[in-house]
Amino acid sequence: MTNLKVEGKAPMAGNSQTRSGSGIERLKDLGAKQETLLIGVFIVMVLVFTIINPRFFSAAAFSNILQDFGPVMLMATAQTFIMLTGGIDLSVGALLGLSGVSAALAVRWANENGASPTASILAGVGTAILVGALVGGINAFLITRVKLAPFIATLAMMGVCTGTTLVVTGGVQIAGAPRELIALGNSRFLGVLTIPLVVVIVVLFIAWLILSRTQFGRHSYAIGSNRFAARVAGINVNKHLVKVYIIGGILASLAGLFVYFRLGSGSPSSGRGGELQAIAAAVIGGVSLFGGVGRITGTILGALITASVLSGLILIGVEPNAQQIVVGILIAFAVAVQGIGRNRSTV
Repeated sequence: MTNLKVEGKAPMAGNSQTRSGSGIERLKDLGAKQETLLIGVFIVMVLVFTIINPRFFSAAAFSNILQDFGPVMLMATAQTFIMLTGGIDLSVGALLGLSGVSAALAVRWANENGASPTASILAGVGTAILVGALVGGINAFLITRVKLAPFIATLAMMGVCTGTTLVVTGGVQIAGAPRELIALGNSRFLGVLTIPLVVVIVVLFIAWLILSRTQFGRHSYAIGSNRFAARVAGINVNKHLVKVYIIGGILASLAGLFVYFRLGSGSPSSGRGGELQAIAAAVIGGVSLFGGVGRITGTILGALITASVLSGLILIGVEPNAQQIVVGILIAFAVAVQGIGRNRSTV
């Protein structure tokens, strides 16, 4: 097999393992430094918003940030899985809306047919997850079989999901959720935590385990770093991508369920612009748009910063349209910083 070259020089055979190990360590060190920087950015941001509006530093504001953090984090985790393999998913926001509406329709149908509240809730959850897995599977099919670029395939699915949501709802919210569902989504303990938020924390822990401790995670990084080399190493790239996009679809559907449980109704406008927030959270957290670089811990910090920025902008009176401008600037800045770092270091 041809030796890999670093900075134009072929590594000596005896030193290849050492160099590979040092490369991995340098990646870990870079990730840790990025996350330390993000924590500093978050602290400074909290201070700035608190100075502008002291209400930002309050239990109520923190609780609202955590509730906004849930769906953003789930979509950002979906984006992390996909971006690590060198792809991108523009359909996560539209899928959030479609999943929430599908869950609301399933719950209402079950209620109207005499099902118990528990059975109705389970029907809604199962329907939403099925929709997410289906959309993720279609994305994977378009990318691995039809050979569309991820950007084009998921852009098409974004349009399909948005259109389907508007058709099945007529552009109006789907109400009729049982009181038990609303209570489950909004009852708080320890002052800030809700059951959906606890589910998000559990999902994040599982995602961290998968990406940092399993062969599936190692294959994801390998595919994103060098797809050809991954194939040569015996990784079934297409099969892996199918799994990744289905996982991404399920995570986006969980975000839709989070919003549905919180509001008690399925809104066709839920998730609008969600793909931008998800990409922003992942990129700010250090996930490379080119694949192969990133960690869930960084994405968590990126999502927390994104949710905090949006909440802070609302508190200081910035209109929603202008908020999207700020998110776009954050993405551009984060990608520019990644580009500078990539030019300064070679792995």
